[in-house]
Amino acid sequence: MRRNIGPILVVVLAIIAIWYAGSFAMNRAWTMDQAARAGTEPSFSEVFRDTMNQDRAVLPAPHQVAAELYDGIIDKKVTSKRSLVYHGYITFQATMAGFALGIVGGVALAVIIVLSRAMDLTLMPWAIISQTIPVVALAPMIVVLSNALGADSLMVPKAIIAGYLSFFPVLVSMVAGLRSPDAMQLDLLRTYGATKGQVFWKLRLPASMPYFFASLKIAVAASLVGAIVGELPTGAIAGLGARMLIGSQFGEPMIMWSALFAAALLAALLIWVVTWVERLAGRLMGVQA
Repeated sequence: MRRNIGPILVVVLAIIAIWYAGSFAMNRAWTMDQAARAGTEPSFSEVFRDTMNQDRAVLPAPHQVAAELYDGIIDKKVTSKRSLVYHGYITFQATMAGFALGIVGGVALAVIIVLSRAMDLTLMPWAIISQTIPVVALAPMIVVLSNALGADSLMVPKAIIAGYLSFFPVLVSMVAGLRSPDAMQLDLLRTYGATKGQVFWKLRLPASMPYFFASLKIAVAASLVGAIVGELPTGAIAGLGARMLIGSQFGEPMIMWSALFAAALLAALLIWVVTWVERLAGRLMGVQA
């Protein structure tokens, strides 16, 4: 444990140091411009102090973002429209809905592709091509189509966009996992007279579980990105994506950066939950750590 913490701390401290240096360099122009207008010549310490505490900094310092995060997560009531917990919950709902769509769609397509050679040749190329479409360009189309089909809630287009980004990692990993049993294992089951269904349930599906859970860690993060991107063209006023957009439109970098880091914390929490479920499933299946 100690051997792992050391390198992590070194990297974190290096990132913070680079961040502070970047804040000083990028915010210095404003400080010097204000000093020139006032006809003063500030010292280095005065310039440094000002660049670390600007309200509308080009690059806020780490302690400013941390203070805004603390204010948005701890100080504000969770029911407040300024609470990051409130906005995070809105984004979390769309993320989970899209994540569920991605799992169902990815697993279903993977099973069809593995069991049918014709579907493999037909569906897999289209699944790959679908990922070449920029989601930023696709999101407004999904919003328009959802509204045309009578979806009044913004949850529907956000979930579809999140599901669009999350299904592909599940699909690719499940195809690889279901095909992971070697020829010797397949021949052994055929020797015992196993049917295709028995081969699938007894061999292919258990063998695919490591691939499946590995893909879920990618898919849940992709689903979160999709939910945030989906909040931008939908006109949403709640959610971490909407919070970032508001911060950008009104020139409030603290709002934008705090929402960005809140999204990162939410992603880390979701990946941790997936990892915990993976370990639990492994114990139930008799996998030894």
